Amino acid sequence: MSKPPWKTALVEALNRVTTAQQMPRVAVFGIGHPLRGDDAAGIVLAETLQPLVAGCANVLVIDAGPAPENFGGVVRRFAPNFVLLVDAAQMYEKPSTVRWLDWRDISGYSGSTHTLPPRLLADYLVQETGCVVALLGIQPLQDNFGAPLSSIVQKVVETTARALAEVLCEYAEARSNG
Repeated sequence: MSKPPWKTALVEALNRVTTAQQMPRVAVFGIGHPLRGDDAAGIVLAETLQPLVAGCANVLVIDAGPAPENFGGVVRRFAPNFVLLVDAAQMYEKPSTVRWLDWRDISGYSGSTHTLPPRLLADYLVQETGCVVALLGIQPLQDNFGAPLSSIVQKVVETTARALAEVLCEYAEARSNG
């Protein structure tokens, strides 16, 4: 099986923020609304990812829910040089598609179930911390109020969390071992 394009993009982004003196400090924001079906993909990914990266150096995972702006102080104190936002995204793809997205291409307020759209959050994080920001989008099947996470999105969230943990932990370990 070939490596998903988002994994390649993640490694490239980590390489860009890594210096000879410092490993990247990575904050992963799981964003979503827990009562809106597949819109919860980002927060379920964060919940799944947290124990998988517990021993990994320089990784902070935040279950940011529908109000990620509430975690600005936590992120400033952590001082990441790379932030990965994970959120359900209407990409008009097959449900459960995972894609690396440029946050600057995300527009509008109306399509978001969050108090602050990802584009404004990313801009805020860049201004406050000087970090590089990326967005990992997961195509929802449905986002009906009160619906659970669909089984197809649940499966891709679990697979993506494991793959993300593998990349982040192996990257940190390889860099710390020289």
